[in-house]
Amino acid sequence: MFIYSLPIFFTHIQLGTPLELLLIALFLLVISYLTVPSSNKDKECTSVKGLSFYQGLLCAWIGHLKLWVVFWPFFILLNISLFITDSLAIQGNFTVSSWDEVHFILLTPVIFWALSIWRNSANTSSRLGAALARVAVLTVFFEYALKLVIRDDYPRIFFSCQDIILDYASCF
Repeated sequence: MFIYSLPIFFTHIQLGTPLELLLIALFLLVISYLTVPSSNKDKECTSVKGLSFYQGLLCAWIGHLKLWVVFWPFFILLNISLFITDSLAIQGNFTVSSWDEVHFILLTPVIFWALSIWRNSANTSSRLGAALARVAVLTVFFEYALKLVIRDDYPRIFFSCQDIILDYASCF
């Protein structure tokens, strides 16, 4: 996340400085910390190992899993997917429309993951960990909004359109 989009945000879009973005993130962390519910150990599923994949998804959706079980696997998978997609787009191996399609395909799981994080945030012993997970979810949505702005207003910078011969028209 933010490997390719934040430099464009700071150099070309110039809606804020790194310090201002850090202050906004800290403000969101404080608000999230204050709104995280207290620990709720009695709602957790008894064992994740005995659950099938779909039962695990149901427990995540209902809010009965531990927070780290819901947060880390998808967070790592999402960041790897976004990094590979952005790297391929910058190298010119992805067209602008295929880059859009990958982000659109990832949007539904991101929404499911965000709701699951919010529902399972009480299933941890650390309120700070739950607050950090919630802020991470908000940063994913900020990343999506930033990529939408980059796609609409700054495609020539991000996609290096001078290298794309086949789909040069989609950079305008």
